[in-house]
Amino acid sequence: MFDFIGLGNGLINVVLLLVILVGLVLIHEFGHFFVSRRAGVRVHEFGIGFPPRARVLGNDGETTYTLNWLPIGGFVKLEGEEGESVDPRAFVNQGLAKRLAILLSGVTMNIILAFVIFAFIAGFADPVAMARIGSVTPDSPAAAAGLHGGNQIGTVKDQDGNDVPVYDETGDLIVAIDGQRFPVFDWNSGTSGVPQSAYLRSRAGQTVVLTIRHNDGTQQDVSVTLRPESEITPTKGALGVQFNALPTENVQHGAVDALVIGFRRTVDAATLILRGLGDLIVNITNPQVSGPVGIVGAIGTVRTELPPVFLLWFVGLLSANLAVVNALPFPPLDGGRVAVAIIQKLTGNRISIAAERLAYLTGFVLLMTLLAWVTFFDIQRLG
Repeated sequence: MFDFIGLGNGLINVVLLLVILVGLVLIHEFGHFFVSRRAGVRVHEFGIGFPPRARVLGNDGETTYTLNWLPIGGFVKLEGEEGESVDPRAFVNQGLAKRLAILLSGVTMNIILAFVIFAFIAGFADPVAMARIGSVTPDSPAAAAGLHGGNQIGTVKDQDGNDVPVYDETGDLIVAIDGQRFPVFDWNSGTSGVPQSAYLRSRAGQTVVLTIRHNDGTQQDVSVTLRPESEITPTKGALGVQFNALPTENVQHGAVDALVIGFRRTVDAATLILRGLGDLIVNITNPQVSGPVGIVGAIGTVRTELPPVFLLWFVGLLSANLAVVNALPFPPLDGGRVAVAIIQKLTGNRISIAAERLAYLTGFVLLMTLLAWVTFFDIQRLG
């Protein structure tokens, strides 16, 4: 039977991704538009989507605002952007400082948006991960401390075909360790993992204080002396429990802390994409980064399986990634145009317009080829 539900969810994910990307690109292009107008450069058109043109939305006497049929972003058309012009307000006739400010303004807007999103999340609804105890190993530090697990309600098969017990949610909940909460978006840049396990393992043999929330809602601090490193095995952890779930709850930070956290997470998001690009170069024959198909799948997971704040965080992550990618010194990206402008200045503008356009065209073809290559592996991973 044809999976109409799956098809519907897929279409929703694609439309949602398009809406997000169009919004991010328009904010990026608005940066170019705003700085260009402030710098006195003539802006002929601000387009939503790409041609062919659907309709004219308005005109302020200089700039025409248009809606176009291809919903894949937007653009700003400047006088003299791609060639010579006798107009003193043309982009090509501006000084290097003005041209660099215009070229980097889109990147700046996306970084600012990511920072605002991350700071907003930190200030109003920052999810922190807790750890639900499924089972407690006999004669373990957890058993000695009187921690309780849940009731077994069945089994599931693991990747090796072995039965793995499943527990209900009546087990104790580890809210904090040594007073420390575990923000979801601070743990390995938001990827999956059990931060409590890593924290406990790093303090093997030491005494830690667990903040426990019992099934009846009461909360208490419990001191536990963990197993020493020499006694820890793949089946015997530092605490001696099996976690059943990682529920989250939202906390709020003060204004200053929220700004600091927002800045730190913006830097984390930017370095995350740089690490991804490094992995892409190293593993070009089997890239592990996601293209459009992989991002659609990620959107679906975030939309259907996680609280709404995760979708907002995902938008911030994409905005930071868009900024970093555009800042790369590779034509025809903004960073590549910056590199060309600097080279022109250093060489006394001895780069011809034809050579500049050829560089942009070559870069565009290479980027599209790379995108198709990554998308092929995205589809392969879907089976």
